[in-house]
Amino acid sequence: MAQKTEALFRDDAYLKAADAVVVAVNDRGGMLLDRTIFYATSGGQPGDTGLFERADGSRIAIATTITGETKEEIIHVPAPDQGLPTVGEKLKLAIDWQRRHLLMRMHTACHLLTVVCPFPITGAAVAEDDSRVDFDIPDTGFTKEDVTAALMELVRADHPVFTRLITDEELAANPGLVKSKNVRPPVGTGKIRLVCIGENAMIDSQPCGGTHVKSTGEVGEIHIGKIEKKGRENRRFRIRFGPMPAN
Repeated sequence: MAQKTEALFRDDAYLKAADAVVVAVNDRGGMLLDRTIFYATSGGQPGDTGLFERADGSRIAIATTITGETKEEIIHVPAPDQGLPTVGEKLKLAIDWQRRHLLMRMHTACHLLTVVCPFPITGAAVAEDDSRVDFDIPDTGFTKEDVTAALMELVRADHPVFTRLITDEELAANPGLVKSKNVRPPVGTGKIRLVCIGENAMIDSQPCGGTHVKSTGEVGEIHIGKIEKKGRENRRFRIRFGPMPAN
């Protein structure tokens, strides 16, 4: 039976530390806790890394975080040659905040790109320095410069970013909220988490379980590094931090 972990990051992506209790350790050393601030790999966003501190002061380095049998089962994968805790042991958790914040900024930037390019999404991957979103576009008609300018207009406007919950029925009644061409958000729990941008979500609203910054201004300066053709109707947009390099 799958364990259920309280995902603290869903309500507060800015939590850098927390206490938790070990509820299971699997045969590969993966640790399951009663609660966690570590985001598990999903939706193109990689899992968090960081440290667990034990009562004796020793530390366990966490190499990545993944999901188990369900999205509610979060498994913390230790780096090689780490000591393992016992069930019932209390731990202090600390994520690699610098890395997480970069991922939060990038993930929000990817959402902004889907506003600038309102086409079906065929793939995405979030990374600390070079992220991508793939769109089903027969002929882009876009340039790196134009897309960058539109993105930075949204960033500079410093729109609020927030989450809200809707029901499965509300999602079914508003299919346009789902931007992915091939992947549907999980249903059946009765609640779908939306990430919204702008006052009253006037800029964007889409299902997403990832972590994001509180406002578009926090994304900082970004640019489109490359637009690649990946098939007859697939275009890959690469987002990078910083100003666009001079030609």
